[in-house]
Amino acid sequence: MSNRILLVEDDTTLSMIISETLQRDGFDVLTAGDGEEGLRKFTRYGVDLIIADVMMPRMDGFEMGRKIRQISQNVPLLFLTAKSEIDDIVEGFELGANDYLKKPFKMLELIVRIKALLRRNIRDEDNRFEIGNYTLNLSTQMLSHPDKGNIELSLIEAKLLKELIVNVGHTVDASTMMQLIWQRDDPYSRNSLHGFIHKLRHYLRHDQSISLINQRGIGYMLTIKA
Repeated sequence: MSNRILLVEDDTTLSMIISETLQRDGFDVLTAGDGEEGLRKFTRYGVDLIIADVMMPRMDGFEMGRKIRQISQNVPLLFLTAKSEIDDIVEGFELGANDYLKKPFKMLELIVRIKALLRRNIRDEDNRFEIGNYTLNLSTQMLSHPDKGNIELSLIEAKLLKELIVNVGHTVDASTMMQLIWQRDDPYSRNSLHGFIHKLRHYLRHDQSISLINQRGIGYMLTIKA
């Protein structure tokens, strides 16, 4: 699976040049013309890295970056800027930027920086799990389907689904799951667990090969037909 990059740039010519260059280098590229569109595409599709211009209409890169950091602390964020003032650079890093590149720049330098950021972002890669047509990204708490888009999971839903995926084909004891989430096993937790399992079963309904089975009195098992 190629890395997906979100490019947020209001200069359409520059956006086209960057996008085509990255695609030739094997990246899957989504584009947006301003921060509002960039934020919508990030929340809908989920990406491995974001490249964003700072000065844009409607919502600038910094404001978009602040909102994205409220959703994910881990997706790499690289700002493109025509400014060189130290205050602007400091502001970018303080809101959670991972790197900065001043315009004009050489495409080779951008590609080198992208690959370095993707290598550095080990946590994101280590927290990605696949089941059937779905991909669970624990870093963003996103469950992705190629045709149905993204579902933003709660932290509890993401933890439960990860536990089921890593034990696919095996029953996960209900008590174990409750201890994992709430550090206790009691009737209230058991009812809550059943509710979360019902939600996960609903989220996974678009892949008919996946089943989330209730092993009555024992626990739950995620299965997938070959």
